[in-house]
Amino acid sequence: MAARKKSSGGRKYGKAAGKSVKRAMHKRKSGTLKSGRSGRKVKSRKQAIAIGLSEAREKGAKVPRKRSSSKKSSGGRKKSSSRKKSSRKKSSSRKKSTSKRSR
Repeated sequence: MAARKKSSGGRKYGKAAGKSVKRAMHKRKSGTLKSGRSGRKVKSRKQAIAIGLSEAREKGAKVPRKRSSSKKSSGGRKKSSSRKKSSRKKSSSRKKSTSKRSR
C-alpha cells in the first residue's frame, strides 16, 4: 500500500459547496445555467464550477479564497508570444537598414 499524505486542515471544500457545484453542473447540462452580467448560456464546464463555487461563497459555505487577480491570465491569451513576433520584425528591419548604409 502506498503511504498517504497527511492533511492538516481536513476537507478543502464543504459539503454545501459540493451541492451548489452539483446544482450548477446539472443546470449547465440542461442548458439553463446563465452567467452573471451578460446572462448568456454557460457552455464551459470550468465556468459552471466557478459559478457554483461563487454561489456557495455567497451563502457562507466552506470554500477556499479566490486566487489573486495578478496570477490569472486575461482572456486566456498569452501576451508574450505577440511580443516575440514584434521583436523579430524589428530585428529584421534593422538588418536591412544596416546593409543599406554600408553600400
